[in-house]
Amino acid sequence: MRYPPGPKPTSLLGNMPLTSPDPLGTYTSWAAKYGDIFHYRFLWNHIYFLSNPDHIDYVLVRNASNFIKDRTTRNSRWLLGNGLVISEGDLWLRQRRLIQPAFHRDRIAGYAAIMTAYTRDMLAGWRSGAALDIHREMMQLTLRVVVRCLFGMETGETQAISRSLDLVASNNTGVRLLLPPMLRNLPLPGAREHRRAVDDLNRAVQQIIAQHRRSNERGDDLLAMLMAARDEDGSGMTDKQLRDEVMTFFLAGHETTALALSWALYLLSRNPDAEAMLHQELDRVLGARPAELADLPALVWTDCVIKEAMRLYPPAWAMGRAALKEFELGGYTIPKGAMVVMSPWIVQRDARHFPDPEKFDPGRWMPERAQKLPRFAYFPFGGGRRQCVGNTFAMMEAVLALASIAQRFQVRVAADYVARPMVAFTLRPRGGIPAQIAERTPAERVRTDRMPASRVIETRN
Repeated sequence: MRYPPGPKPTSLLGNMPLTSPDPLGTYTSWAAKYGDIFHYRFLWNHIYFLSNPDHIDYVLVRNASNFIKDRTTRNSRWLLGNGLVISEGDLWLRQRRLIQPAFHRDRIAGYAAIMTAYTRDMLAGWRSGAALDIHREMMQLTLRVVVRCLFGMETGETQAISRSLDLVASNNTGVRLLLPPMLRNLPLPGAREHRRAVDDLNRAVQQIIAQHRRSNERGDDLLAMLMAARDEDGSGMTDKQLRDEVMTFFLAGHETTALALSWALYLLSRNPDAEAMLHQELDRVLGARPAELADLPALVWTDCVIKEAMRLYPPAWAMGRAALKEFELGGYTIPKGAMVVMSPWIVQRDARHFPDPEKFDPGRWMPERAQKLPRFAYFPFGGGRRQCVGNTFAMMEAVLALASIAQRFQVRVAADYVARPMVAFTLRPRGGIPAQIAERTPAERVRTDRMPASRVIETRN
């Protein structure tokens, strides 16, 4: 077998970049040194990293039928069951067909008012000059939104879910999801509490499903829509299938949006010009009134800020596939069973696609610039038929929440503080994002209206 270039094994086990002090830096340096395809071995696993958008397109779109989710993702079945993230083949196709209508743009539009109302409720408890962990605030906000939109309930009615979900989504989750089944019950720190949290989540979700089954009222929440969904043969989802999808939405649904907001607010605090342009747009479009669904087409810069935050800090920093058959790519023969990894972190920081890639520049996403990018130079939600079904929901929530927050408050992070991403199941800021908040005054809103013409953003089509 002729392997692509890559690092030499550091031990008999091969290479273990995820255990290094800086996994992201290690992968980035390997990509820079070895090119668009590099290879390394860990134990008996041969891993092929792809950082060319055309190669990623081949795996996710043009030859998608030759790939299934990687072994690491499949190892998380003990938690996520056979939800959309993990299921394959006919089961995945059936579930996707049942779930897709519940995430249609017209259906989720009804949740916009919930998203902005809960954001305003959070802001009502903020006080100018207060010190907050912005990441924790965003996690709590998006959890409330998911619980309301998914179950039609308030988090106060689901305290067990709130506590358990916070523990399951803690810093140790990524490590546990990487463990193969035979090692999952090792007495690692916090293992007993972690298992108890998963058990509590299972019981809570099953109880809520049972309550929905018994109720004669047709709710407008996603769970009610999923329960009412019918396949072509008239069959619906079993309670086990509902449980698996609900758990998937819980863990993936609220964390993705919370991370996008956390990193966006951190980056805005470091880039006053981009923040001033955001304020200018919000003052022009919203004035003093709350953001609403109809404002989304006009919140162009707000949308650009979220996209640029997800470019620099993609919640899913990497995604993997396993090859069902041998295939050719980039001049190499890649064998059956090989693990193929594609990393938004690496591709989205590639200077070939994004000049000055470390710079926070929301203007990259203005239409005249964004349309020049190759497909899969940017893919925070994946791509192809396995693209995240909730991407529209997540983007709508992120834009409306950021607009509501920045309309009233500025987030100020200490000048000497640097947020560091932590590689786990998602890309969380290590230790949170401690910040001080400052309420914007009417006088500050007037000043943004008087910005020089060169700083005004044209958002008309």
